[in-house]
Amino acid sequence: MRVAMFGYQTWGHRTLRALIDADHEVALVVTHPKSDHAYERIWSDSVADLAEAHGIPALLRTRPDDAELLTALKEADLDLIVANNWRTWLPPEIFTLPRHGTLNVHDSLLPAYAGFSPLIWALINGEPEVGVTAHMMDGELDAGDIVLQRAVPVGPSDTTTDLFHRTVDLIEPIVTEALKLIESGSVVPVPQDRSKASFFHKRAARDSRIDWTWPAEDIERLVRALSDPYPNAFTHHRGKPLRIVKASVSRGHYGGTPGRIFIKEGDGVVIVAGPEARRGRSPGLLVERVRTADDVELPAAEYFTTMGGYLTDRP
Repeated sequence: MRVAMFGYQTWGHRTLRALIDADHEVALVVTHPKSDHAYERIWSDSVADLAEAHGIPALLRTRPDDAELLTALKEADLDLIVANNWRTWLPPEIFTLPRHGTLNVHDSLLPAYAGFSPLIWALINGEPEVGVTAHMMDGELDAGDIVLQRAVPVGPSDTTTDLFHRTVDLIEPIVTEALKLIESGSVVPVPQDRSKASFFHKRAARDSRIDWTWPAEDIERLVRALSDPYPNAFTHHRGKPLRIVKASVSRGHYGGTPGRIFIKEGDGVVIVAGPEARRGRSPGLLVERVRTADDVELPAAEYFTTMGGYLTDRP
């Protein structure tokens, strides 16, 4: 098929690679300029560089709303547009332009976790599985009929980095299979159940800040969700930011005020946590490794030389 690809970062790179390897005629690539946003410097394989290496015209855009782009798409006489990790909504004059419409590839099990950073949010929320969905684009973001969907389980010690590698490996086979179905006319799109839909915003620094009133189990997942190379979960100690690199749920139950630096347990230090911490019936967060404001990583037992005091959400 004759296709155009809208995409960015490693997700878009894998999508373009799938199109090239399957011998589709890629007439045009549209990608975003490089960004300094923390989450866009991660997994940043260049779509533009891959297009250039294969002699494919590439346009850099922050938004798809100019006449030059629309003209180029019309002149390309497309069978299909394929999008993956394109950061803005595509208007109807673009997504309806090809003969078969536009296929969007999204790294969640839609209709849940539409929008941004779905793997991070899914891990924070304790979802048992994550995955990738290929769906036909319509007028609502990440809401079109599903063509293909594949899932992978989430293990008890998985980080978002682990889940990224498992789900990004699904992109090429899903794109290849979906295009075969579309080209052969055998695709049977399945409408999304909108009663199960959820939509998440782009993450910012504040979203990585620890709330010690959360249950310890939830904070432990937040720490895993924000493992390196993501911006780590952080708190404040003595007026300075402190990143929590590794943590687990304490064996014992500890009571008091959330955020209290309480007691050593094993090789870590327990921080009191939870909405009902005052009752003393819940575990705390066992902090095992930390990273200081000057980027020094230490075992928690070496950093917290004395017990007492509090970790707080502000300096």
